[in-house]
Amino acid sequence: MNGITGIGSGTVVTEASSLNVRSGPGASYPVVGSVADGASVAVYCQATGSTVTGPYGTTAVWNRIGTNRYVLDAFLLTGYDGYVPNVPRC
Repeated sequence: MNGITGIGSGTVVTEASSLNVRSGPGASYPVVGSVADGASVAVYCQATGSTVTGPYGTTAVWNRIGTNRYVLDAFLLTGYDGYVPNVPRC
């Protein structure tokens, strides 16, 4: 946790140099940016979206890291498998 109630954090883990950030919780949403492998990000809330496989398995949990900015939980090391306690659902 980063000290702010209801907000978690994580580290991006991908085999590529960066991870696509999508406008919504799913692989069909447009790419709106990217975050570098190894970058730390804030997680404001978590949503259920399309199911995708990443380094940490297959999941439908997506993390909102900014306004209209989502990354798949399977690419984010949060210390938890799936939903993070104290992080609200979107």
